[in-house]
Amino acid sequence: MSNTSNFYQNSIFWVEVDKIKPNPFQPRREFDEDSMKALADSIKQYGVLQALVVTRKEIVKDDGLVVEYELIAGERRLRASKMAGLSQVPVIIRMGEGNENKDDLMKLELAIIENVQREDLNPVERARAFKKLSDQFGFKHHQIAQKIGKSRVYVTNTMRILDLPEEMLTALSEGKINEGHTRPLLMLIDRPEEQKVLFQDIILRKMNVRDAELAARKIAIERVRKFNASVDPEICALEEKFAQSLGTRVKIEKKENGGKLTIDFFSNDDLQDILNMLNQNKEAASTESSGEPKEEKKEVGIDDRTPEEIKKADDTPIEEDLYSIKNFSI
Repeated sequence: MSNTSNFYQNSIFWVEVDKIKPNPFQPRREFDEDSMKALADSIKQYGVLQALVVTRKEIVKDDGLVVEYELIAGERRLRASKMAGLSQVPVIIRMGEGNENKDDLMKLELAIIENVQREDLNPVERARAFKKLSDQFGFKHHQIAQKIGKSRVYVTNTMRILDLPEEMLTALSEGKINEGHTRPLLMLIDRPEEQKVLFQDIILRKMNVRDAELAARKIAIERVRKFNASVDPEICALEEKFAQSLGTRVKIEKKENGGKLTIDFFSNDDLQDILNMLNQNKEAASTESSGEPKEEKKEVGIDDRTPEEIKKADDTPIEEDLYSIKNFSI
């Protein structure tokens, strides 16, 4: 890195707010008005306490050399500074690598990481940001997970939110439903009529997550029973137990002598996860036989799962909830 780059990277400059263009890769689209007003009031009183991060470009035009700045991180601070009437804001200038695709990736990465760390993105914005990293820059799910400090399954589950109809994504963005409600809705992804009924029930009856999950499972099980009345109930029960244990759909085909056990998976990572689950279940069974007490679950709030349950759901493949329903691919 040159001395000039070091100088820019390690210094804070004051730049006119009107010269800073928004980050085209900013994943965040929703900004709470009351929160923005509170931040603007704080900036009026104390100023901008944390510098924005921008890139700097020198462009040759007919009337001479023009310097442009593009925001990487600090969208809320920039907007609030304009609301507060500031003419200049402190910035750190991040030098690019001269490669347009790499520079665009840097802008997207930093914007996503900043928002995820601050928990500023709503679930839909976060899912669309992950999808852009995957589609536009070719990132695998485990690579995105490493960037944001989450598990691969968390990234996969988050991106699957985008399989929901736009009406439900809008409700999620607006806070009419929460992220916990997306799992039971995704359980009915190939049953749009029942999915819509459940969605309306969640909104109108203010259903908590547990009740929504129970309703989705009941719908799924009833449909399976209706179309598979001749299926051995013992086999159905075993399929359910296998699915709950392995975290994916399992199908048992019984024949005159023996039969076939089919376990669905989406990638090599899923295969490794299934193997790990089998090993963990084996260890758990060994622990249970030794008489160690099991941990009890608690209930709280409209998303009435405990923080531990929410984290477990984030890190558990959604296929665990889809054992009796047709899966959809990553």
